[in-house]
This record gives sequence, C-alpha cells and structure tokens, in this order.
Amino acid sequence: MRDLVAAVWTPLQPSPLLWLTLTIGAYVLGLRIQRRCNDSPLANPVLIAILVIIPILRLTHTTYANYFSGARFIHMLLGPATVALAVPLARHLPQVRRIPMGVALSLLAGSLTSIVSGIAIVRLFGGTRDVMLSIAPKAATTPIAMPIAGEIGGIPALTATMAIAGGIVAAICVQATLRRLRIDDWRIQGFAAGVSGSGLAAARVAPLHSLAAAFAALGIGLNGLLTAMIVPLVVRIWA
Repeated sequence: MRDLVAAVWTPLQPSPLLWLTLTIGAYVLGLRIQRRCNDSPLANPVLIAILVIIPILRLTHTTYANYFSGARFIHMLLGPATVALAVPLARHLPQVRRIPMGVALSLLAGSLTSIVSGIAIVRLFGGTRDVMLSIAPKAATTPIAMPIAGEIGGIPALTATMAIAGGIVAAICVQATLRRLRIDDWRIQGFAAGVSGSGLAAARVAPLHSLAAAFAALGIGLNGLLTAMIVPLVVRIWA
C-alpha cells in the first residue's frame, strides 16, 4: 500500500498548488457535509477540513514546511479576510456608538478571562514557559495572536493551533450557550463570537444577521488590540 501511495504521490508532490487545491477541496467538502447536517455547528467545515488533511499529511510523510509552501496563499488571506469584516461594522456604526460602556466591560472581561485562564491551565498541568507564552494570546485572531506570541517568546505555530482550536470550539458552542441563557440579541451574539472565537466563530454568526456580523468584527478588532496590550503585562507579572 505504501509503495502504491509513493508511486502515485511522488510526481505530484513538488507542485505548490497541490496543497492549496487539497486544502480548498477539504473545506468545500466540510461545507457540503455541514449543509447535509442541516447546518449543525457540530459539523464545522474547518474542523472537517483539518480531519481530512492530517491523515493525508501523515500517509504521504509530508512535512509542515512542504505543506505550507502551497497553503501559504490561504494564510496570506487571513489578514484581508479579517479587515473585510469592517464593511458590516461601518454599516452599523451608529448602533455601535450607543453602547460604548457595555462593549468596553464585556471586552475587558472576555479578553482577561482568556489570557488568565490559558496561563493558569498551563501552570496547573505543569506546562513549560514556552507553552504558557504561546497560549496566552490564543483568543486574538490568528494574524494578531501569532506576532504577539513571537514578541513575548512563545511559539507562533502553537499559538495558531490553539487559536484555531479555540475558534472551532467557540463556533460550535457560542450560539447554543447564548440560547440557553435566553440571549437572542444579535449584537451580543456577534460580539461574543468575535471576542471568544475570532474569525471562525464570527463566520458562524455573520451570515445570520448583518448586525451580528458588525459586532463580530468589532469584537475581533478590539480584542486583538486589547490582547496585544494586556498579554505582555500579564506575562511579565505572572508568567
């Protein structure tokens, strides 16, 4: 079986477009599976794509560097995709201005909870300082979290992994949690998704209502800014 895989795979592997195509294809497959599951948050397309790509990487003995040589085109779009969320935010700017105190308090609570809980969990289980510094900025969107981790001495690749994992969990849980709390305000749903799960959770709520998309964008941007300011201070004091 391995010889057959090697014979088929070896001629294809040098092409950087191979991994780009497979990654996009895996995500499209995830979207189709989610639609077949009646748009269930449990059938998260990003999670499905990861579960498809990892076995292929292991079976073909492909290193992360080789995979990233093709998938980096998607990585380059993370920043523009995050900035694009400013469009619904601009459309609903008057509504955002009406609740500055509520936004500030919930942002501070969400950001501090993520940073402190991440460091506390690593310390509780005896993790190394590198892991602690990598997990601290996990709630910020990936393009912001990775540079923060690099600046404070963490491992950006690990930070990206934790940010994506946290985003998937938030995308799955945020609506169900708010529904149990009987919170149906689109502003709260969007802001909670943006602060707790960045782009992945925002992508879950943004198509449901333009107001949710606006507040998700606000949550992502402000949480990234606040995380960049708070993480170095918390790490210096506690970690």
